Amino acid sequence: MSILVVGSVALDSIRTPFGNRKDILGGSATYFSIAASFFDKVDIVAAVGEDFPKKYITLLKGKNIGLEGLEIKKGGKTFRWSGKYEYDLNTAHTIATHLNVFKNFDPKVPKSLSRPKVLFLANIDPDLQAKVLRQIKRPQIVACDSMNYWIENKRASFEKLLDKIDILLLNESEARQFSGELNLVKAARLIVSFGPKAVVIKKGEDGVIYFSKRSHFVAPAYLLENVYDPTGAGDTFAGGMIGYLSRVGKTGDNDIRKAMIYGSIMASFAVEGFSVNKLLDISVTDIRRRYDKYRKITRF
Repeated sequence: MSILVVGSVALDSIRTPFGNRKDILGGSATYFSIAASFFDKVDIVAAVGEDFPKKYITLLKGKNIGLEGLEIKKGGKTFRWSGKYEYDLNTAHTIATHLNVFKNFDPKVPKSLSRPKVLFLANIDPDLQAKVLRQIKRPQIVACDSMNYWIENKRASFEKLLDKIDILLLNESEARQFSGELNLVKAARLIVSFGPKAVVIKKGEDGVIYFSKRSHFVAPAYLLENVYDPTGAGDTFAGGMIGYLSRVGKTGDNDIRKAMIYGSIMASFAVEGFSVNKLLDISVTDIRRRYDKYRKITRF
């Protein structure tokens, strides 16, 4: 197998200045896996309730995403999040969070999935992320995401995890929170000192920063005219980036740079529609065209 992602599969209710949607497909593992599926085979480990719509199971299978690790909890309800965005689409305002079956999520990796080439630990409790690592044979690449809640409430566990990670992905507020540094270069340098080989700091519409001990790289976001729903953009970025690295099987400096661009391209598609709808409407050809256009508008 190629890529294993452990995270959430959810139902979201979203309100933006451009429309409302209720109980649409969401979750970190969902966005990641659909984006990564354009580059390599993906398997999910997650949990949903019996209320999870069968049409979404069909949708994921249609993208050739393995669901052997997707546990359907009898009598349980699927993780639900509802939120809204004002015209500043960089900030999500949570209306309600119902963890449901995700509250007691205890990831169990099926034996058939225990030897992935690449592992992506999506945003879950760092103790659970460490538990997943103990269940698998060391992959070529381990990438990890987190959030401010875990950094604040599980800092010791999060720090302990970092020397087992190749690529850590955080947004800029999380990077500042963990490091205590306002300057992102200083923040990135301190984070890398905790053990990860590299850190990727996501800055939304302002692009992304890559920093390792040997190099650093800055990439702008792809310019868009229409943004409808930024939910899942960071997970989609991760799916594009990690998916590309899995496909090429290398993590050299040039490979990382290309991977970040593919991540940005995938995220740019995701925000052009609600949920994963836009990602379902594109092809590999569309991705290559946008990649070529990105190269042209950033070359000097």
